[in-house]
Parts: sequence; structure tokens; C-alpha cells
Amino acid sequence: MPGGRLTQQERQQIALGLADGLAYAEIARRLDRPTSTITREVMRNGGPTAYRADLAHRATERRAHRRRQPAPRATETGPQAHGRDAEAVREYEETFTTVLMASGTPKMMARVLACLCTSDSGSLTAAELVQRLQVSPASISKAIAFLEEQGLVRRERDERRRERYIVDDDVWYQSMMASVRGTTQVAEIARQGVGVLGHGTPAAARLENIARFLDFVSESLARATEQAREVLHTKPETAPGGAAPASEHG
Repeated sequence: MPGGRLTQQERQQIALGLADGLAYAEIARRLDRPTSTITREVMRNGGPTAYRADLAHRATERRAHRRRQPAPRATETGPQAHGRDAEAVREYEETFTTVLMASGTPKMMARVLACLCTSDSGSLTAAELVQRLQVSPASISKAIAFLEEQGLVRRERDERRRERYIVDDDVWYQSMMASVRGTTQVAEIARQGVGVLGHGTPAAARLENIARFLDFVSESLARATEQAREVLHTKPETAPGGAAPASEHG
């Protein structure tokens, strides 16, 4: 199995495979590469619908160039917790960010959310986010405001009166329920249009079908969310290696 970075020709084959509707596993088999390599390549470069071989190749060259540059003192980090590979963690955060962006989350908001989700404590201060992401405080403030509005992040004060931004179990539950409420509202508005456009007309029939579809989806999602809520509260008894899970302090 070949190793090393993907070549430009391999990226062109990935693009052709995506255009033909091939699964990642099939593209990987044809290139004799791990499926995880293809998945990471596609998701960090626009996702399956926006992947472009030439753009992906240039982006990879830019990332490689940045890694060869001396890191600024502000971004130097100490040993990773739990013996993690720092480069693997960085690449994973980048992939996580790309997937969030593909689902519709703006880039900076996706970066902040990925950073919070991959921190052991699930909470960071504005200063910690600025340091980790190397962006301005204003960018963090704007991103947090957006994530709060979506129900994905909450705030609280720590013992030093610093404001911390938190992503936790209940945040994800509340976010899903907010999505249910939004879908229900769209269904209701679609149903109102039936009377306006006239029962039996093609437009009214279309809106009625939309309303019935969204009613089913929202009811199913609400039921599944309630049933799965306990999964969010499942905690491992011990961390890898048998030690108790360590908390993060900023």
C-alpha cells in the first residue's frame, strides 16, 4: 500500500470518483489507499459536492509550507494531554471543522466549535480560544454569539470571574430540540398556505405534502432525541491506561 501524501493525479482520480458517485471505500480501493485517507482528503477540501483536485492540491501544499515555517512563540504548546500526537490532533480538528462547514456552519464558528468539542474540559475562555486559533478577540466574540444563537454553546463565570464558553451534554440536546421547533414552524407556515392558495390546487397540494413530511420528520426527531438523551450523559469509568479522566484548566 503506497504511503506519503496524495499526488495530484490521485486527487484527480478522487474527483472523478466523486463525480461518478463512488463511495469513499471504492475510491480508496482503486487508489490502494486507506479509506480514512480519502475521507479526510475530501472533507478537509470542501466535501463531496465541492471537492476540486487542483484546489485541494494547492491547499495541501500551503499547509505543508506552513508546517515547515518556525512556529510563532504564541502558538508553541507543551506536551499533549494523555500522550496524544499533536500533529494528529491538529489534523483531526481541521477535518472536524471542514465537516461542520459542509453542514452549513460558517468557518470561524466551525473552528471555535471544533476547538471546544476537542478540549477535555469542553470549556475555554475567550483568551484561550484566541491563543489556540490565533485570531482576534472580535472574531471569537462574533463566533460565540452565532453559536449561542444556534443553541450550541453556553456561557458561565468560573471561580476567577472569567467568562467561559461551554459545549456540554445539554447544549447538544437543546440544539436538537431547537431544530425540531424550527422544522415544526416551517410545517405550520406551509399548512397556512393551503388555505391561501386554495384547496385542490397544485400549489396547495405541494404545500400540504411539505407540511405532512415536516410534521413526520419533526415528530420522529423529537422522539429520537428524547430517547437518545441518556447517551449524552454516559461517562467512561476510567480514562485510557486506567487513570481517572483528567479535567482541563485554563
